[in-house]
Amino acid sequence: MPVASPKKRQVSIPVKQVCGWEFELAARASGAERIAGLDEVGRGPLFGPVVAAAVILPHEAKLDGLTDSKQLGEEERIRLDRVVREVAVAWAIAEVDAATIDRINILQASRLAMRLAVERLSHAPDCLLIDGNQRIEWECSQRTIVKGDARCLSIAAASVIAKVYRDRIIGELDAKYPGYGLKRNMGYPTASHRAALLRLGPTELHRRSFRGVVDLCASGLSSA
Repeated sequence: MPVASPKKRQVSIPVKQVCGWEFELAARASGAERIAGLDEVGRGPLFGPVVAAAVILPHEAKLDGLTDSKQLGEEERIRLDRVVREVAVAWAIAEVDAATIDRINILQASRLAMRLAVERLSHAPDCLLIDGNQRIEWECSQRTIVKGDARCLSIAAASVIAKVYRDRIIGELDAKYPGYGLKRNMGYPTASHRAALLRLGPTELHRRSFRGVVDLCASGLSSA
């Protein structure tokens, strides 16, 4: 009886997406001149603020290597953060704290952070390119782009600016709130962070409406 040959194992290799000017060019073709990319970071963590950035880039600026901040190493993100700030027509950052997240929910807090970032731009945009599928309260043309931080340069620029800023402030808070490993986990619900919450209880900067934190609060643990 013939022996069947073993099937070849299919290996999926992740492909690093390359950002381009497709969405900015489409906006310009519709008459827009000041196009702002918008992104937020920090929706998933148990600790700290959600941060958003808005960036208006000059037309077809040279930004080699710029893509979704999650696809970049720390050194490359920091380098590109510097480059974006130098070449941008305008950029701004806004954050919404844990207490507000608990009060209005993380989706609305993310939209609020993006609106505040747009408000702080030194040049008023006439078009917004927004990562995800949620528009914001702002009177100008808007286009939402799912996975926009890996497809649109203006959004990728915003993702890098926001990520570097949030990582920096969470790293600084690590000294104020020792024991949670914040400099390593950036507030995300890692196993060690959850273990620290069980051991120490939540701080005033933990999001008490989030599962994993609310359970501890319900158990009667006091704040650190």
